[in-house]
Amino acid sequence: MKPFPIRRGTLREPGPDLARLPVAPDLTGISIAEGLRAAVAFASIVLLEWWLAWPPLLTMALAANLTCFCDIGGPIRPRLRALLAFAGLGGLFWGAFGVMEGYGPALVLPVALVVIFGCTFARVWGVPAQTVGNVLVVVLCLALDRALSVEQGAVVAAMFWAGGLWAAFLALVVWRLHPYRPAHTAIGGVWRGLSRLARDLRRLSAGPHGSADLAVWEAHARGHRRAVRDAIETARTLVLDLARSRARLSERNARALIRLEAAEQLFGVMIALSDYLERATPAQRADAARLLRLLPPTLKILSRAIRRDRPVDLRRIERALARAKPTADADPAYRRMAERILDRVRIGAKLSGPEDLAGGGGLAGAPAPPWRETVLQPLRANLTWSSANLRHAVRATVVALPALAVTFWWPGPFTHWLTITVVLTMQPFYAATWQRALERIGGTVLGGVIGAVLAFYATSPPILAAMMVPLSVLGFAARGVSYGTFIACLTPLVVVLVELVEPGHSSWEIVGMRALFTVLGGAVAVLAGLLLWPLWEPGRVRDALRTALQTHARYAEAVVAERLGEGPSAAAEAAARAAGLASNNLEAALSRALQEPRQRGRSRIEAAMVADATLRRMAGRLAILRHEPEPEGPDAAAWRAWRDWLNQALARTAAGERLPSKPEGADSEAFGRIAAQVELLAGTLKRAGIGGVTPP
Repeated sequence: MKPFPIRRGTLREPGPDLARLPVAPDLTGISIAEGLRAAVAFASIVLLEWWLAWPPLLTMALAANLTCFCDIGGPIRPRLRALLAFAGLGGLFWGAFGVMEGYGPALVLPVALVVIFGCTFARVWGVPAQTVGNVLVVVLCLALDRALSVEQGAVVAAMFWAGGLWAAFLALVVWRLHPYRPAHTAIGGVWRGLSRLARDLRRLSAGPHGSADLAVWEAHARGHRRAVRDAIETARTLVLDLARSRARLSERNARALIRLEAAEQLFGVMIALSDYLERATPAQRADAARLLRLLPPTLKILSRAIRRDRPVDLRRIERALARAKPTADADPAYRRMAERILDRVRIGAKLSGPEDLAGGGGLAGAPAPPWRETVLQPLRANLTWSSANLRHAVRATVVALPALAVTFWWPGPFTHWLTITVVLTMQPFYAATWQRALERIGGTVLGGVIGAVLAFYATSPPILAAMMVPLSVLGFAARGVSYGTFIACLTPLVVVLVELVEPGHSSWEIVGMRALFTVLGGAVAVLAGLLLWPLWEPGRVRDALRTALQTHARYAEAVVAERLGEGPSAAAEAAARAAGLASNNLEAALSRALQEPRQRGRSRIEAAMVADATLRRMAGRLAILRHEPEPEGPDAAAWRAWRDWLNQALARTAAGERLPSKPEGADSEAFGRIAAQVELLAGTLKRAGIGGVTPP
């Protein structure tokens, strides 16, 4: 029985195969409203320029278009800061570099390289800063197309500021996309991921069971658990940012918080259920069949209601939950998990539950961190040569130098595409650069052909201007689908825009030059990632594996403390989250390592993949222990003994040392299975030379 296909991975759902690039389009990322708003911001000024015949308005239109790229949604205040920062810096850069270009490359190149370093290093402050930095690089490259006088530079800067303010005004005042929508979409995505996980569990539970299915269950855990955990963390960030942007916890924030916490706790129980079903007897799986049949559509209904911010059909949900209730003669272990699952679904639907529900995440009432923590701490943490972000910024700056030199030696309306492609294609890790290059080149070629055909049949400037409205809608609406899809939808807009503002060039010439510089820039970016100070992943895999071992040891300690009444449930929830994040980080490092061309260290990577699967299984067993009855008397003593053994065993595994002896007289089937997994883990890592001091 094959697992339910997650198709080729997307950025949101990378899939179980770590060796495959996650380049598939994610149609849930389509945003027609965002596309319409960007089209209005851009096309309204283009039409005004056509009516007034005043060319500086085209700069204003382009500024409005670029400002829309910087708006990634979310709370109003962070968006306002990002848009105003881009508008102010963008106008300054365009005007200043246009004026400086008249003084020659001896002045322009050093200043431009400093700006490029700052823009590429800005990713240390998060996605909004990274987005603004990337688009500012585009502004810098466009500013070097032609020299300006001081008066012209002032006009260009003023028009850029006007276009940026117009786009910001339209986005944040006139046409406000709901500030809660990103959080709703993210939380709905969590519940949708849980629905997919439950549907795959149903398929696996209905199939043949045995040792031959080990790889199938591993693929299920790697694909679905990674996707759901990433979705939870994305939603957590959005909800926290939304809460911090307001003076008090609003009703909508509280609802989002409850649904997120319910989903995370449901996720933990479903991990336990998957481990239970993997080893269940046919009779036990028959008991779970009804729950697994009703759960996926119920979660899907709830996901759709959350994503669209609409009321939940409570009667329909309650009917499904009543039918899925386990029978009185069902296995007690399954019955405890099933009741917990139904309870979490009910809380997510009704938005009410026990007081401890929101305690695990610690999101309610979280104060905004001081600016030193948000600004200076990331800066200090990345001002070291071991930082991938610092190496990326230096690499991008060095490679941008010859690209910018080409702009001076071969002036024209197309050469800026070389620098833009080189800088924006390059990523901190080689695997990400390779993926970005493939998507950018493929999207450019496909979109260029489409744009050339459209421009060929446009016989007048008014028709070209009219085309830009639907093309702008399409380009911005596809921004969240995938990078390749976004480039393919954006390139026709670029072709038509250049044909409009540079009427002396044919559409096929524009497409050919854009494809040439894109292919050349992508190749340069990939080679730079290979040759200039790369951070190869085998070493980072080893570090990620050591962290995963440590977090799983703390998870085991927290679970035992919870069941013995010696620790709160919130601590176990936090430890489970940390273990899940560590496994996700390990799998992300493994995925990047599998894309690298170097063959050195492959045996260690394969061993790390076995270790990753083993840790996933260990997390499943620990999740089951959280639903066991509280141990008493001799059982409690046995649990304490196994807790101490697990802490020592995982610490020694990370150090490459011999495992301690198992506890004597502390028989436990559950802990015995975990111990067998630890022994497998230690043996695998020892054979591959991982642990302690790495051999040369």
